[in-house]
Amino acid sequence: MQYAILCYNEEDVVWSMSKQEDQAMMARLNVVQDRLVKSGKLGVSLRLLPTTAAATLRTAPNGEALVLDGPFAETKEQLLGFFVVDTDNLEEALDLARDLAAAKTGSTYEVRPIALYFPDRRGAA
Repeated sequence: MQYAILCYNEEDVVWSMSKQEDQAMMARLNVVQDRLVKSGKLGVSLRLLPTTAAATLRTAPNGEALVLDGPFAETKEQLLGFFVVDTDNLEEALDLARDLAAAKTGSTYEVRPIALYFPDRRGAA
């Protein structure tokens, strides 16, 4: 069984850390990640960029789509899954979100760029 472990925190706090604070936090996380790599339990590990870089595609039950700047899920909505796509730009990613939305109308898709958390070291163990 595979699990996604989603990390929640106060974005303003995390993104206001100094470079040294961020590096120290990542070093602590690296200890855990190395253990997971050695045990063969680590899959992809990504860090989401700030919500200010996000866009949301909201679809109505009739399939009509509206693109909004930022993450705008309703509090009654829960994160049910995610897709990682490789596109040239936000517009292309939104086009893919439209395709997904057409398959499941009434859903909301947040589109946010991601940054590589750590290089893939699964083969380094």
